[in-house]
Amino acid sequence: MSFWKGKKVIVTGGGGFLGSHVVEKLRDEGCMNIFAPRSKEYNLVNEEDVIRLFEDVNPDIIIHAAARVGGIWANVRHPGEFFYENIMMNTLVMEYARQYHVEKFTAIGAGCAYPKSAEMPLKEETFFDGYPEETNAPYGFAKRMMAIQSKAYREQYGFNSIYLIPVNLYGPRDNFDLENSHVIPALVRKFVEAEKENKPKVTVWGTGEVTREFLYVDDAAEGIVLATERYDRSEPINLGSGEEIKIKEIVSLIKELSGFEGDIEWDTTKPDGVKRRLLDVSKAKSEFGFEAKTKLEYGLKKTIDWYQNHLEDWHRL
Repeated sequence: MSFWKGKKVIVTGGGGFLGSHVVEKLRDEGCMNIFAPRSKEYNLVNEEDVIRLFEDVNPDIIIHAAARVGGIWANVRHPGEFFYENIMMNTLVMEYARQYHVEKFTAIGAGCAYPKSAEMPLKEETFFDGYPEETNAPYGFAKRMMAIQSKAYREQYGFNSIYLIPVNLYGPRDNFDLENSHVIPALVRKFVEAEKENKPKVTVWGTGEVTREFLYVDDAAEGIVLATERYDRSEPINLGSGEEIKIKEIVSLIKELSGFEGDIEWDTTKPDGVKRRLLDVSKAKSEFGFEAKTKLEYGLKKTIDWYQNHLEDWHRL
């Protein structure tokens, strides 16, 4: 019998980038009773709305993917909002999940919550060993507190919550707003539009020398669903591809795949962020059998194709 058969599942953020892919994966696994609350109906920063959500749905399982997110520039401009909104929604949703006797709670953390000084690849045991990179530390700390809440609730209440740490995600339905997007969707938008408009150059932030690890969103959704089925401890678990790449190489790939033939200009007055980020992904494989499957070039092509097909939608926003 399927783990999901007969389960009533809330996916917070289920209308967003990661959450929508989690909802699709759950349906593929036979879960038919899924509720994805929308922020207009249930503001998860508001305690009364959180209580109303649990009264209305009474779920068996929660996958908490809702977050106030953005790239470096958004974090620099709105550190207070990023901290407050994330820590409030995380704390309230988990607290009322406990009070309403939810069977399983899957918390989605963030790789940027790791200490800036931690050695690579990032091992789960070092998650609490220092201060995150300054440009996104308020968001990172808000996410890190959810791991502490998870462990505390398991110890005191026997609450079955798990905490997953996905690396940088990308893929179709990402946020392509240049003010708030992460690195890959921002680059995709810049190069696709530059090619369409025959621009002579594309300006890219930073030096391009820093490295990142990326995980295709469908792979992330699979990892989240597998962990919810098979993992039952509060110790954090990384979700990643285990492959590191320079931003310069990402830029070259996106330029080629988008068909742009102009020049690249590097704006070194803008921040690079942390110099490296690479996760140790061995525990996800040993604990619940997760390994990323999607090669970066294939995932980038799918992302570019999706954005090209929805270009006018983003221009209207």
